[in-house]
Amino acid sequence: MLVTAGRRVSTDREPDHNLAFGRVLADLRRHRSLSQEKLGFDANLDRSYISLLERGKRSPTLDTIISLCRVLHIQFGDLSRLVEAKLEEMDAKEP
Repeated sequence: MLVTAGRRVSTDREPDHNLAFGRVLADLRRHRSLSQEKLGFDANLDRSYISLLERGKRSPTLDTIISLCRVLHIQFGDLSRLVEAKLEEMDAKEP
């Protein structure tokens, strides 16, 4: 376990921020009743990449995040706050 900027980051699994981003992305997508395929199409991304993002297996580029924000009708800052809140929620659940 590595501690970075006050946040625990496991060194033997996906970084927590990728998991948090993925969970927020999946929640937003479902809230807007979008399939992974439709979100990917509208954001000019492959459905399989959306799946990888939602499972925390990939780190999105800034261009990808901005594209997803546009399709999901959410401001970048609001998405960032949701991811931070999800990270805090996940940290609170860790032993």
